[in-house]
Amino acid sequence: MERRELGRSGISVTRVILGCGNFGGVGSAPAFFGQGIPRDEAFRIMDAAWELGITAFDTADAYGGGRSETWIGEWLATKGSAVRDAITIETKTFNPLAEGADRGLSAARIRRQVETSLARLGLERVPLYLAHAFDSETPVEETLRAFDELVRVGKVGAVGASNHTAEQLAEAVEISELEDLARYELVQNSFSLLEQLDAETVFPVCHVHALGYEAFGPLAGGWLAGRYRRGEPYPEGSRMTQRPEGYRRFEADDVFDALETFARDATERGVSMAGLALAWLLATPDVTAVVVGPTRAEQLDPVREALALELTNDEHTHLRGLFA
Repeated sequence: MERRELGRSGISVTRVILGCGNFGGVGSAPAFFGQGIPRDEAFRIMDAAWELGITAFDTADAYGGGRSETWIGEWLATKGSAVRDAITIETKTFNPLAEGADRGLSAARIRRQVETSLARLGLERVPLYLAHAFDSETPVEETLRAFDELVRVGKVGAVGASNHTAEQLAEAVEISELEDLARYELVQNSFSLLEQLDAETVFPVCHVHALGYEAFGPLAGGWLAGRYRRGEPYPEGSRMTQRPEGYRRFEADDVFDALETFARDATERGVSMAGLALAWLLATPDVTAVVVGPTRAEQLDPVREALALELTNDEHTHLRGLFA
């Protein structure tokens, strides 16, 4: 699988990254810790990703209350050095690991959390370490100095930001450059056919500063995979029955109209809706890599479809316009 470098980090990732956010939970939500994907299925998913050529895994300290990092570490421990050395791990910090626990990006917390992440992962160094969200209560320079320290002592290869606006990202990069600190080399934000705002706001910042861009939520919580139909109840266990807050805005006739057209386009190409949605992202020049989060190993099949599908510029523009 093709690899691309993230910013000026010297670290490359596969175009598709395995998202491990539902290992042992549903993202960082304490209410779901211990639920989500069980350990055995998580191992099956990681095996399937490796066989597909995916060698970048994305996690966070709070995913599953630490279970995600722990299971990745246990999976790595079962593999030989060739596999372990080939896998690029990126993890993140900000969210609490338990109900009522502390959160944020203070220097002291970052130093503590990176040690616990390394222990769970069974690593001495993590290639990519990200701020999982913007911390309005901690000075940006304090966070950046803590990240810089981790890079300089070799615990972290490069740092990045997730869930940041264009303004927050630009400010952080400019402070790093002024203070000669390790800068954010990438941003990881939600981006898909149904969520294209970053194209107008964050992409220009990435252009100016030569940053990498990772798109998570490529299927918009299942909306672009055809999981939700007009007038039908939501499937049990779907994102709309667990954590629907970020997706309520899609409950509109114009969205269902676009999805129905999109479904016909996918059928005409002989691929699933999910495969076409991923192919569109992979054909977006500003997207360095796409983070996919299957809940079963079989849900990696659309990745195979996407990798085999080449969209023309006109086709890419047409699909974008359906949801613009």
